Parts: sequence; C-alpha cells; structure tokens
Amino acid sequence: MKRFDPFLMALICAIILASVLPCRGQMQHLLQQVVTVLITLMFFFQGAKLQRHAIIESVRDWRLQGTVLLCTFALFPVLGIGLHLLFKSIFPDALFGEDLWSGILFLCCLPSTVQSSIALTSIARGNVPAAICAATVSNIAGIALTPLLTGLVLGHVGAGHSPLESVLDVAKELLLPFLLGQILQTWVGPIVRRHKFLISFTDRGSIVVVVYTAFSSAVVEGIWHRVSLAHLLEVALLDSFLLALVLFLSHATGKGMKQSVESSITLQFCGSKKSLASGVPMASVIFPAGSVGIIVLPLMIYHQIQLFTCTLLARHYARRPAIEENASSHS
Repeated sequence: MKRFDPFLMALICAIILASVLPCRGQMQHLLQQVVTVLITLMFFFQGAKLQRHAIIESVRDWRLQGTVLLCTFALFPVLGIGLHLLFKSIFPDALFGEDLWSGILFLCCLPSTVQSSIALTSIARGNVPAAICAATVSNIAGIALTPLLTGLVLGHVGAGHSPLESVLDVAKELLLPFLLGQILQTWVGPIVRRHKFLISFTDRGSIVVVVYTAFSSAVVEGIWHRVSLAHLLEVALLDSFLLALVLFLSHATGKGMKQSVESSITLQFCGSKKSLASGVPMASVIFPAGSVGIIVLPLMIYHQIQLFTCTLLARHYARRPAIEENASSHS
C-alpha cells in the first residue's frame, strides 16, 4: 500500500484550516504577498532552469499553442452553452437558478490559470516551456476575450475598461521574473538544476497557499451560505462533469494530433484550467456588485475541483517510466 501523497494532504489541510480559521484583514493581505513572492520565485527558477532552445521550440509549436487557446476560449463556452440548454430542457425547475448558471457560463469564458497550470505540468514531467507560453498567452488574451465572450454568451455587455493595466501586471508578475531567470541562467541555472527542491517548493507551495487564501475569502464573505447545500452539490457535480469533458477531449485531441506525451500533458493542464485570480476581479467589473458573490461561486468550486483532480492526474503522469518520455520525444 502506498502512503498518502503529502501534497494532497497539504491541500486538504489548507481547506480545513481555511474553514476553521480563515485569514482576514492584514493576514489575508500578507498571504497574498506570499503568493506573489512564491509565483515570482517559481517563474524565476523556471527561467533559470529552462534552456533557451527548448523555449524557442515551444513557441514555434503553433499547433499546441493554438489548440490550448481553442480549448480555453472556444471549447469551454460551447460546452457551457450546450449544458445550459440541455439541463434547462430536462430539469427546468430542479436545478439552481440563472444566477448560478451565469456563474458557470462566466467560468467558461475565463483564461487559464498560470501558477497551477505550470506547477502541475512540472510535477507531471510535461512540456514546461510550452506551458509557460500557453498560460501566459491565455491570460493576456483573456483580458480582451473574456469580457467579449461573457457578453456574447450571457447576452449582455459589461462595463468597458482599459486592459493596459492588466497587461502590465501580467508582464510584471510573470514575464519579468522568467526573463530575469533567463538572463541569469548561466550562473543560476546549474544551481537550480542541482537543487530541484527549489522548483518543487515554489510549485507546491504556491498551490497550497492559493488554495488556503481562496477558500478563506469564500468563508469570510459568507458565499457558501447564500445558496442551499443541494445547490452547492449540483454546482460541484456540473463543474466536475465539465472538467471531465474537457480533460477527455483535450487528451483525445493531443493523441489525434500525435503530440508527444509531454505536450499532451501541457494541453490537458493548460486547456482545462480556469483562473480564480483573474476571474474574481473580472467579475467585479462585468457584473453588478450585488451579484458578484453568486457569479464567482461556481468558479471557486471549480477551482478546488480542478486542483484536486489535476493533482491526482499529475502524480499519475509523474510515475510513468522514463522510457515512455524518451520514446515520445522521438516520435
């Protein structure tokens, strides 16, 4: 019998701790700073570790990058609309109301996550350079595409805003540390490759802290008490079904495109994620203040489900024999 995965146990403990002792006020602000530092370190170490030729080859793989974007901004909205029409026709009164459905459809319009997509791709021994490129491009594209898609899918247009500040934030928090790591690769790269715990700590540490802070925010704001337990379970089941559909379709697409195992892992993890960090502030701009809590509830539940599910999947991929990796890279 294998022991419990300590990383999964850490995620469970983070949720329990947030439920019993959520961070508030100054502590919440401090933890957000910790998350920022961990993410910055993660990108710096990844930039220092990765060889430049691997990054160039990943950017050149336009089929993989384009497929990730299609999964994020085309497949998800189509599935969301289809499920909405299907369930409302079969269960017109049994499921939750339109506010929660709006939240699920809004979730489908969001960009991919950054830190967890890259961290889980790294844990799974996937194509990390391609994941960095895909996650970053997804977030930059989402600044413009998410409000547009939300307006189309939900049938209304939100308040307009300039994306310049968001683009600068992405560049500052993601690209600059990575580029700095690339610049210092000659000196820092050998140290990072020799001490792999540096990347392991920032990968896993960032996910655990994000889970705790995100769940704390939900508890503090009382979002979990605004709908019934039955509705929460319905949302969780629908979120799980949506995630399973995208994981299956992205995996089948990767195999159909004859991608390597590493690139297929990247497609699955980057194409199936939805960003809580981008979703909450976007919701506050697009929707009226009174409905933001309900709108982001499906996203918060999906966020927890995707982390647990994809962590299990990443650990499964990480246990594959090295010979499979070598064979896929020459296919």
